[in-house]
Amino acid sequence: MVEFPCKTINTKIMLGLKFETSTSWVEIAQSGLQQVLTDHAFAEQKAASNAVSIIINYSEETDLVSAMSDIAIEEMEHFKMVHEFMVARGMVLGREQKNDYAKHLHSFFQKTKDRTDALIQRLLIAALIEARSCERFKVFSENIEDQELAKFYKDLMISEANHYSVFLGFARQYQDREIVDKKWEGLLAYEADFMRNRGTKAKVHG
Repeated sequence: MVEFPCKTINTKIMLGLKFETSTSWVEIAQSGLQQVLTDHAFAEQKAASNAVSIIINYSEETDLVSAMSDIAIEEMEHFKMVHEFMVARGMVLGREQKNDYAKHLHSFFQKTKDRTDALIQRLLIAALIEARSCERFKVFSENIEDQELAKFYKDLMISEANHYSVFLGFARQYQDREIVDKKWEGLLAYEADFMRNRGTKAKVHG
């Protein structure tokens, strides 16, 4: 797994994202901190569930199962960290809200009955969710005065970048690199168009 030192992460170069979040989203996130932390906590839970689902559906893939096991555990550790951070600040975890971001990414691909194609789609979508989370955490940590919160998100940013590299790396293992990269570039462009109309809600991908 590629490790990304914090200060070297450039969201365009390292993650391939084609749209950068405006700092105006930071102000919205700060004003709705409990909401964004709740959304973040459930995003970690969903990421853990996704990793477990991949294990269940592709249990014969030993290396993939091992990597997904690590990610599932780490994502739930992150859920706990976010929840403990909220409790320490006198906040209560709110209700889970619908994630139209992930749903929109899934709509990019046509449904397939081919197990390998289906796996590639799941891995690429997971990679992009991690990449966008990393980018949002970077923007947030670099533009808030709350130093404790800034450090909290700066540390989590590294994990998101590493998870991104794992998902994308496996996608490139299971299918021809040129084919995968074409799908990846298309998904990145699709996501960028969607994100241009967002940044107005106190949500990690809102």
